[in-house]
Amino acid sequence: MAANAPDATTPQSTGEASPPRSAGGETLAPSTILPVRGPDLPFILALGLIASVYVVLIVGMISSTMFYVQWPIVGEVFTNPRYRYAVLLTLISCSITTILSVWIAVPTAYLMTRVDFPGKRLVDAILDIPIVLPPLVIGLALLMLFQTPPGRFLQGYVRFTYAIPGVILAQFMVSSAFAIRTMMAAFAEINPRQEQVAVTLGCTRAQAFWWVVLPEARRGMVPAATIAWARAMGEFGPVLVFAGTTPMRTEVMPTSIFLELQVGNLGMAAGIAIVMVALALAVLILMRWAGHGAKML
Repeated sequence: MAANAPDATTPQSTGEASPPRSAGGETLAPSTILPVRGPDLPFILALGLIASVYVVLIVGMISSTMFYVQWPIVGEVFTNPRYRYAVLLTLISCSITTILSVWIAVPTAYLMTRVDFPGKRLVDAILDIPIVLPPLVIGLALLMLFQTPPGRFLQGYVRFTYAIPGVILAQFMVSSAFAIRTMMAAFAEINPRQEQVAVTLGCTRAQAFWWVVLPEARRGMVPAATIAWARAMGEFGPVLVFAGTTPMRTEVMPTSIFLELQVGNLGMAAGIAIVMVALALAVLILMRWAGHGAKML
């Protein structure tokens, strides 16, 4: 009697370790954490010593600000109408900027990572211009743009210079560049074979994008939104030049700090800075929580 042939559905041994799988049979990404052996300790400790320099600087900056500030002043940030308006405008403008940045970043990053077209390298370089340009130059360039005939025509319908839309546009110009780069890294990690299989099975390119690629890209949208929000909240130069620092109109928290430093009110500047740190930590925790939720989908 002949020996039983191996079943076609049984995986054959190839000498390679099979990728880890979850209880549902899905392939899990390999862990990047490596075990530390005894001979590795000097090397790991040296790396930790170098990294601790930056960590200590961050902790030192935050803790020194917290010890310096007078906490009743922090409460004044929320009771004084001027500062309360700056906090509210910061939250609203950063949220709108984040939505617009991700909305632009997803199709742009997909195009840059999945489609080859003439001038792609030039476009890739142009996308980095807001990252490498000094912030004040971005604000000045926006100001000059809206002095051109097309800019004046647009301002006949929506006022940008020294107005709230200008705050959002100034934040958007910088935040979008970082969001695009983050989404490009996310799309680069998605195996294009899945999309190709979907097209082979009868999907159009658009259907494959919506049904296959975009659900996988949601994991990258959370980091993109996080960095876009953080960059928007911290933008100072473009907002200062393009939107101005008019109290109760275009004043946001970074420009509030600048105005307080101009008059020597270091205590209020530190109080506003503490509120900014608290808001940044809250958004970071929220985005991390949302990111873990996205990975579960």
